[in-house]
Amino acid sequence: MYRFEPPKGSAVPIDIDLNSAEICAVILLVDSCWSGDIEWVAWARRISDQVDREGLRALVFPVAIDASGIEKGVVPEQAVRWDRWGAEDDEIKRRRLFTALSYEFCRMLRHYLEQLNRPTTSKVDLLAFLRRVDVFLSHSKHDKDGSEIALQIRRFMQDGGYDTFFDVFDIPIGQRFDRVLLEKVRASAIVAIHTDSYSSREWCRREMIEAKLFNVPLVVANCINDTDERGFPYMANVPIVRMDPLKRDRIDVVVARLMDEVLKDFLWRCRVRTFGNAAGTNVAFIPRPPELIVLTSLRGKTPPNDTLVYPDPPIGAEELNLFASAAPGVKLLSANEWIAGAGT
Repeated sequence: MYRFEPPKGSAVPIDIDLNSAEICAVILLVDSCWSGDIEWVAWARRISDQVDREGLRALVFPVAIDASGIEKGVVPEQAVRWDRWGAEDDEIKRRRLFTALSYEFCRMLRHYLEQLNRPTTSKVDLLAFLRRVDVFLSHSKHDKDGSEIALQIRRFMQDGGYDTFFDVFDIPIGQRFDRVLLEKVRASAIVAIHTDSYSSREWCRREMIEAKLFNVPLVVANCINDTDERGFPYMANVPIVRMDPLKRDRIDVVVARLMDEVLKDFLWRCRVRTFGNAAGTNVAFIPRPPELIVLTSLRGKTPPNDTLVYPDPPIGAEELNLFASAAPGVKLLSANEWIAGAGT
């Protein structure tokens, strides 16, 4: 819902019904007009107090468009500080805002899913809520660009409050290299930094395959400088962001797209939960359109998954024909097709 104008006869917008949804995020875009209006300030504080009583199922995310809201105590210091982003292009500032908010929405959805999966968990477990979204930086050390770009992305994400895994720094002493890497891949969102040598490195390929088999959020940063001798086929079916390996001026775009993927993954998992027992044991839900590597992973499962349901829109007939040859007993349906009973 969008509040921007008071109804006739009122000085402030109508109140927000926090019970209209399972979780509720309230974004306040506070500028000098807002902070200079006593009634709007009182309205914001009333909404904030209402949200505070709801625990972590409802949260207020203030955005300081200018410094007036901070100076007058209308919003706290930890607001999103649009006012500090200086002379950056508005498009870049909007992307930074959307990325910051998407990250917080991911935390809200993760907490909501934990409540659904474990109802006995405390609804106000702040320490669990504050746990960061894990990001794994998959890269090749066999060309100069791979390690340097990974370090730059790591610094950018740490400055933004994200938790990044970089094997050089983050494998504990005494732990097996291969075990730690694969466990982190399965539990993280992945940025694959596709430089010239990436496809030729065994561990890069293993990380990519593992990420696909476990359906984790994944974005490929295309940083090819000259030639990739053999493009690794399992890097497709995910967003690919072009980034010049020399300029390296689109790191924010890579991170923004990754947060989009993480948010979509949480939203999909929430939607799957609403299907409940209607799914049955022979249906598997996957967070992105199917591909051959996913179909091969279904073989030998007990009970077999003879229906795969994925987010809309439906894939094209040319892909369906290919998949029918590879896995003739598996139905592939978008969520809306499955809900409509197209597979029955």
